[in-house]
Amino acid sequence: MAAPMSAIESAWQLLIANFTEFQLATVVTFLLHETVFFLSGLPSLLFERFGLFAKYKIQKKSNTPAYQNRCVLRLILYHVCVNLPVMIFSYPAFRFMGLRSSLPLPHWTVVVSQVLFYFVLEDFIFYWGHRALHTKWLYKHVHSVHHEYATPFGLTSEYAHPAEILFLGFATVVGPALTGPHLFTLWLWMVLRVLETVEAHSGYHFPWSPSNFLPLYGGSDFHDYHHRVLYTKSGNYASTFVYMDWLFGTDKDYRKAKTIEEKEGKNL
Repeated sequence: MAAPMSAIESAWQLLIANFTEFQLATVVTFLLHETVFFLSGLPSLLFERFGLFAKYKIQKKSNTPAYQNRCVLRLILYHVCVNLPVMIFSYPAFRFMGLRSSLPLPHWTVVVSQVLFYFVLEDFIFYWGHRALHTKWLYKHVHSVHHEYATPFGLTSEYAHPAEILFLGFATVVGPALTGPHLFTLWLWMVLRVLETVEAHSGYHFPWSPSNFLPLYGGSDFHDYHHRVLYTKSGNYASTFVYMDWLFGTDKDYRKAKTIEEKEGKNL
């Protein structure tokens, strides 16, 4: 266990020796996000475009190549014009809250406990924020942009109105802001959150999908339902887990639909 940590700390030493903390927390964080986001999101776009793994596609409908390209181009615009400036201007606030990048790296138990806390808190805040976005005015003027893609693919996870990016982005950063994490922990949280939301919007449910193995995890099938039905009846508002929707009864239509699908599948 000591050897891998030593390698990680050596790599981290190279980073902090060659970049300032401001550069690491802003530009390098942005580049890390873009790399993880596009590398994890492009496969489902290509699967849909070339008809690959069709048996695992949740919806039979597919987006046209032009519609996919439109999403990618707007994402680049939003990321450069919204995400990057937010990272730059929020750095002083995170620094004030206790963000650090120096060695030693935090113990793995601290990293794991903080990331778990971030997931639970983010899911709770996201649920209520997302539910609010499905009220008539906010949906019409803000959230409808995200729902332009009724048949989602991985990259549509971050396709949203700039106001929504800021509104729901608060749910992602409030946990780290409260704990004042090490930058290493913040990066891990960001990577895992990106991978989770990309998978939830992938439009594919594979035998190896996380929801088949992780209790309470929603995943692609859970969130795809949210996109393909009328906004007033969609439910499934939580970002990662299923218990918030279960507790407040906003997954009832989804559960009914799954029961019907299972019965129809048995009768085939």
